[in-house]
Amino acid sequence: MDKKVDIIKDADGKNIVVINNLHFKGRRSVDWNIVENHLKKYIGQCVKISETSDVIYIGTDFPDEFAHSRDTKELRGANMYAKANSSGIIKEMLELATNKTFAENYAQKHNMDAKFGWYRYDTRFAIPVYDNAGILVRYNIFKARILVRHAKDGKLYLYDILRTKKETSKPLEQ
Repeated sequence: MDKKVDIIKDADGKNIVVINNLHFKGRRSVDWNIVENHLKKYIGQCVKISETSDVIYIGTDFPDEFAHSRDTKELRGANMYAKANSSGIIKEMLELATNKTFAENYAQKHNMDAKFGWYRYDTRFAIPVYDNAGILVRYNIFKARILVRHAKDGKLYLYDILRTKKETSKPLEQ
């Protein structure tokens, strides 16, 4: 995947990661196995969130969770394509994450991998929209929640990107 992105501010001064070229477009469905394989390149990397200075590690469980979680399976249409295309901007979305919140771990199955609970952050990104002639007409803005687990080793690990949803605000015009 080519990774050509920009980081801009909207009219309210909030950061948006802008994807300039799409990998997934014009298809009836997304091959999530391709997305999962692409995400494996991030394993072992870490990213510092600008707003909080939290260091988020990308572990081996992230690619599978991103591509095959219940949240991903429920996505349709533009939201599905947006999540698939966001796989190329994971680090930028983490760097610009905002609104950190905490939740205790209540699921027995996560007692080991999220011993100290979960953190969620908000992020936003924009995807280009083209007309039938392939000319860029605007960008649609999407918001998503970043889910991070606080592991027993004390580190924060990226777990999934949730609730990818198109914003109802006015799209970015070219």
